[in-house]
Amino acid sequence: MSIIFRYLTRQTLATMLAVSGVLLMVFMSGRFIKYLADAAAGELSGDVLFAIMGYRFPGFLELILPLGFFIGILLAYGRMYLESEMTVLFACGVSDRQVLGHTLVAGFVVMLMVGAMSLWVTPWGMKNVERIFNEQSQATEFEMLAPGRFQSLGEGERVTYTQSLSGDKRKLQGVFIAEYSEVDQQLSLVVAEEGSQFVDDDTGSRFLVLENGARFLGLPGELDYSVTEFEAYGLKVAEQDVRGSIDEEGMSTAALMRSDDPELRALLHWRFSLPLIVPVVTLLAVRLSRVNPRQGRFFHLLPAMMIYILYLGLLIAARDAMASGRVPEWIGMAWVHLLFLGLGLWLQFGPAWLRRRRLEREGGDRAPA
Repeated sequence: MSIIFRYLTRQTLATMLAVSGVLLMVFMSGRFIKYLADAAAGELSGDVLFAIMGYRFPGFLELILPLGFFIGILLAYGRMYLESEMTVLFACGVSDRQVLGHTLVAGFVVMLMVGAMSLWVTPWGMKNVERIFNEQSQATEFEMLAPGRFQSLGEGERVTYTQSLSGDKRKLQGVFIAEYSEVDQQLSLVVAEEGSQFVDDDTGSRFLVLENGARFLGLPGELDYSVTEFEAYGLKVAEQDVRGSIDEEGMSTAALMRSDDPELRALLHWRFSLPLIVPVVTLLAVRLSRVNPRQGRFFHLLPAMMIYILYLGLLIAARDAMASGRVPEWIGMAWVHLLFLGLGLWLQFGPAWLRRRRLEREGGDRAPA
């Protein structure tokens, strides 16, 4: 019997890993493209992209694993129903409750993984992502330059171009800077053969020292530009403001438990809700995976996915309602889990109970008076 249930577990987990891998590639590639666009725009350094994605990996995984396990059960058990493997197992004495029980054991392992990521690993990763963003905000705008590309810096008021950049990002070659002043509405154009960063030891201010170039200053559309040629020209580099507080997603679970803020309490309930999804969807998937061979391999996927989407959507709505104070904390998101737990129990045991009741009534009707 243990061989049979190892086979069931292996089929389910193998399908879960395959589905989760595909979903991870889809979601992470979309996020990576966004960060790549930010790097191209000069908002992030290209050196930190993979570090950010690595720290965000647990956050993707905690959402994808329950869905992957749900689809894994549907596909693995559905195939076994279509190929009559389940029929053979039931004929050999394996019951529905035994299949459900051993599937819940595998689901318990997945639930522990999701719980560890939701409560500890993901907040740690998001805190490190926030740290990287803060470090990037402290970097000077010229440290964010990419050679051979016009980049909008200084909140869109400055456009900078450099033909080449040294490895330590301190030396620039072929520099062009266009800056527009909202105060006097003048446009300043600076071109130089090369430039380097200089730090004032007394004030700590940073300057970009341009060499062998010219500065053009005037009103756009006018012809009376003033032209100043220079051998050395110092341009102060503005320091970015640093965000002092971390994002709520990066707060530890212990800090959330100490907080009285409704939004933070809703986030705490959300973190506890993610692992609870796994046993509930396991109960649903084992029953929904039953397929009539005449219906096709994927016939059962559409209603099952609609139920999962409704489940997740109600959890999100419950979180928003709790964060806004419309739902008291003692109710929280538990009503959503109880609703779908009841649905899963009914799908699993309700039809058998109804058949038993009907047979009892029929037997009573046939009994002699």
